[in-house]
Amino acid sequence: MNETVDDLAAAREKERGPGILALPNLFSLSRVLLTPVFIVLTVQGKSWPAFWVFLAAGATDALDGLAARALKMRSELGLWLDPIGDKVLLTAAFVVLTIPGLAQPTTLPLWLTCLCVGRDVAIALGAFIIMAVRGVQTFKPGLVGKASTICQVFMIYLVLFLNATGKTYGALRWLFYLAAVLAAASFIQYLVRGLKLLGRRSASA
Repeated sequence: MNETVDDLAAAREKERGPGILALPNLFSLSRVLLTPVFIVLTVQGKSWPAFWVFLAAGATDALDGLAARALKMRSELGLWLDPIGDKVLLTAAFVVLTIPGLAQPTTLPLWLTCLCVGRDVAIALGAFIIMAVRGVQTFKPGLVGKASTICQVFMIYLVLFLNATGKTYGALRWLFYLAAVLAAASFIQYLVRGLKLLGRRSASA
């Protein structure tokens, strides 16, 4: 009887997976913790340090995935920490780089920030609604969503680099348009997937 209880406890512990102190989760958490450092440096006008901090924070996005695969550490906590870290960092970068007094000579257009941040907020609200109503637990990003995130990160890297070097380029607006198109397309993709999940669950109820 004791062995059975121990086996069940071990199985449950394995299902929960590694905790917050697991290396992949620490990488994801560091992305959140580096965000206020990035904001403070940007507000203080320290363009190069802000660029390097954002670069380091972005690198943790790749490192947490590599660590999870190498160490075979996957957990439900990690599935939440990773995207939360991404969105916290990206949202902060979009906001500070849209304020002319903080981002010079290159600023992000307000319409682009509203579109990208609004998309993330809408997707997050939709995910919470689906989880509350239908009990769906995870939402894997689609190909368009991944492309949108990559484009946004590259765009922010470029804007930070240009501001650190004191340069700007008019052709950058085409990258803004590409980021906007990918953000809109990924929102539509998430919307379709969300409606399908709701429809499938409703039909099977």
